[in-house]
Amino acid sequence: MLCSGMNNELTSQSKTENSKLESWPLIKRLFTDHGRHYWRHYALAFICMALMAGATSISAWIMRDVIDKVFIAKNMQALFGITAVLICVSLVKGFATYGQQVTLASVANGIVAEVQRKVFDKMLRLSAGFYSSRHSTDFIARQSYIGQSCSSTLNMIITALSRDILTLIGLASVMVIQDPFMSLLGLVFMPIAVIGVRKLGKKVRKFRSNEFSGYSKIMESLQETAQGIRIVKSYTLEPLMRIRQRAAIDQFRKATNKVARVSAASSPLMETLGGMAIALVVMYGGWHVIIDGNSPGTFFSFITALLLAYDPAKRVARLHVDLNAALLGVRMLYEFLEEKDEEKDADDAPYLQIRVGDIRFENVSFNYRDDEPVLNHLNLHLEGGKTTAVVGKSGGGKSTIMSLLLRYWSPKTGHILIDGQNIQSISLPSLRQNIAYVSQDVFLFNGTIRDNIKIGKTDASDDDMIAAAKADYAHEFIMSFEDGYDTECGEHGTHLSGGQRQRISIARAFLKNAPILLLDEATSALDAESESAIQKAINNLRENRTTLIIAHRLSTIRNADKICVVGDGHILESGSHEKLMQSQHDYVALVSAQMK
Repeated sequence: MLCSGMNNELTSQSKTENSKLESWPLIKRLFTDHGRHYWRHYALAFICMALMAGATSISAWIMRDVIDKVFIAKNMQALFGITAVLICVSLVKGFATYGQQVTLASVANGIVAEVQRKVFDKMLRLSAGFYSSRHSTDFIARQSYIGQSCSSTLNMIITALSRDILTLIGLASVMVIQDPFMSLLGLVFMPIAVIGVRKLGKKVRKFRSNEFSGYSKIMESLQETAQGIRIVKSYTLEPLMRIRQRAAIDQFRKATNKVARVSAASSPLMETLGGMAIALVVMYGGWHVIIDGNSPGTFFSFITALLLAYDPAKRVARLHVDLNAALLGVRMLYEFLEEKDEEKDADDAPYLQIRVGDIRFENVSFNYRDDEPVLNHLNLHLEGGKTTAVVGKSGGGKSTIMSLLLRYWSPKTGHILIDGQNIQSISLPSLRQNIAYVSQDVFLFNGTIRDNIKIGKTDASDDDMIAAAKADYAHEFIMSFEDGYDTECGEHGTHLSGGQRQRISIARAFLKNAPILLLDEATSALDAESESAIQKAINNLRENRTTLIIAHRLSTIRNADKICVVGDGHILESGSHEKLMQSQHDYVALVSAQMK
């Protein structure tokens, strides 16, 4: 599966002419959101870089005296004095460089951490529907890519505007003081270099988008291979996965090479123009030294300043190219943070008040895609304190009913009421705190059995946790492990069997002790013996609770107070097991199919 949603997003990002987040407004926003918090650090870094620029300029300036007073005049006093000055300048520059690097590194690490927190917080606020249309590697790639882009963008700008610009100003001052006309010869090529390099920026932005897309596909292939390794091996999919991974790596390599070629394209231009500038300066300066008898020291001071100015000038000229590469991550950050698909409550949303737990679906319609209705004016009543089972063919909307009750999605029409309270109007945390949910797709976090059971109630005591495990007959198999409740579950619970994972998830529900219980094929992964034990536990758990069960096994649903058959998006028939068996309609057909 290739991440088409991400690719479409990245394609739109490359169309910068139509982007609502153009470069300079984006940079301004980045400074406002993140840079201003570190203004003291940036001020300190600015001072350090000003000292570095001053030290570099002094080094160029003093070359005049080195040539004229030391090598030509052979003045010993000047030799010792100049040596002392150079040592002091070197010390100042060394400590200033250290201070600048440490300060900017601290700022960069702080911004990376802040951005990663923002991205993760945004992930938690997004609805389930948002995740259903994207691959999980999208978020993993964002975390590792966006934070670095934000910090490098800010530090790049600060460094260019302080160290490089100040160094250029200082060295240009030295050159102008030494010889104004020769300075003009040396600097005449700078505008040409800047204009030429700016044209490379748009290409870098486009190729960087393709590079990130290839990187995401590599991560996607790695993740799916690791998580589905049993399927890969059982179906001998190694050749297919190898082809996919090699294709992703090849795409990433090609995009990276294009970025490298475009980024390096500025080097020939800068090297050529720099060489031409130096050649003209050498010719002009040497002519005046030889013909007019000018001071060699002045010429060497000038040429030293020109050579020292080359690197900062090259960085300033390349700034547009480097910024366009880094701004891809910044643009992705703000586009992600501005996603509208969030779970939101009104500021004054009341908390859910459970009295008897009576739940009603009133004229509820819902569809995932416009042309494929799942629920069609469904009316369903779950009596408080009683158990209702929902059965029907696959794809009939059974799990969707639970998803709507949990507010993973919202109904297109109609209302869902709990004790007369519209769940769309109440506080979402309070709704979910009152529901215990056991899914057929058991998810265990990477941690111990203790950690995973306590997810049901994080502040529960160990005694309560053990009581919950005993209630669903999980305590015995847990204690059979050497580390007991401290046994590591592994990624997705791979250290445990399917039935063991399911029973741990049921223990969570026992521990949560919520007034509303949702069981979505909760016994599907259990063998007959385990199912029998769990069924007894579930029968105890559902007492005095409003329970909604989705199941195919007759043993799981036959004792429900009411069984509802769902088909074509609405309730086809309902009643007790005995009543429905007498009706000789849809329920009987489902039971007969299972018995066969």
